[in-house]
Amino acid sequence: MSVIRVADLAYGRLRSPDLDKQEEFLTAFGMVRAERTRNALYMRGTDAPHHIHVTELGDPKYIGIAFHAGSEEDLEKLSRVEGASPVEKIDEPGGGKRVRLTDPDGFQVEVVHGMEMLEKIPLERPKINHGHDKTQRTNTLYYKGVQRGPSHIKRIGHFVVHSSQFEKTLGFYREMFGFRCSDEVYVGSKDNITGSFNRLDRGDDYVDHHAFFCIRSDKSGLNHLSYEAADIDDIMIGHEHLQGKGYEHFWGLGRHSLGSQVYDYWGDPWGRVHEHWADTDVLNASIPPNLISRDELAGPWGGPPPEKFMHHASR
Repeated sequence: MSVIRVADLAYGRLRSPDLDKQEEFLTAFGMVRAERTRNALYMRGTDAPHHIHVTELGDPKYIGIAFHAGSEEDLEKLSRVEGASPVEKIDEPGGGKRVRLTDPDGFQVEVVHGMEMLEKIPLERPKINHGHDKTQRTNTLYYKGVQRGPSHIKRIGHFVVHSSQFEKTLGFYREMFGFRCSDEVYVGSKDNITGSFNRLDRGDDYVDHHAFFCIRSDKSGLNHLSYEAADIDDIMIGHEHLQGKGYEHFWGLGRHSLGSQVYDYWGDPWGRVHEHWADTDVLNASIPPNLISRDELAGPWGGPPPEKFMHHASR
């Protein structure tokens, strides 16, 4: 039994020496500025949460991850855990309250409740004519509904970390926040688990195949933060836009086997990897975990991950 079951991811928190450059990248990536102070940048998606990405001013660093709690009562429960902060009022744009913890690898975990919700940013996307019904879009030209430019980020979807304390880190996130295993990956013998895909536990409600992926490693750090784009065309258009801006491309385009997302990975000016994805599998708590050989992980299309992506871990 976990201490609480978090309701959703909230944001990743990074540190960068130049907020102008960070905002330029995140805008090209498809986010929208929610607020900016002298010392921090808050970026949102088209969904209602005030922000889904925080950058503090300072030397490049991955600070940690944040989750939304289902209630203020959940914050009180967490605050009684050894090493947790008291329930704090958040003195930052977006407001609300939080409890802060430190994971086994030394990264901050914030659990927040009461963040300001904004008006959703309207986004109309053309329907797709495919399959048995080729009349989803009639008397309308598709290209007129899709413009060149950045992708349109909807929400934060998942985060991926390398951990030198794999079992301890995985246990921490499951026992504190109620993550449920979707798939575990082994190499060689089935007891040699090298990675674990974990989803939120919202009972009968359907959630993304994974919100947290932990990789066994000889180092600890952030592999990437992942954000949902509007659709597959939106990823393709965003790819060309980021390519034209000269940002570093890490991997993609392709479709994953576990989770099934169409993916594309990009580095910010300090090499922190951000993923565009669309079209994931969704599961509820009735689905048991799977154990899968790493040899079976090749997706239906797209090349294998390059070494610079596989071993990337920002600290």
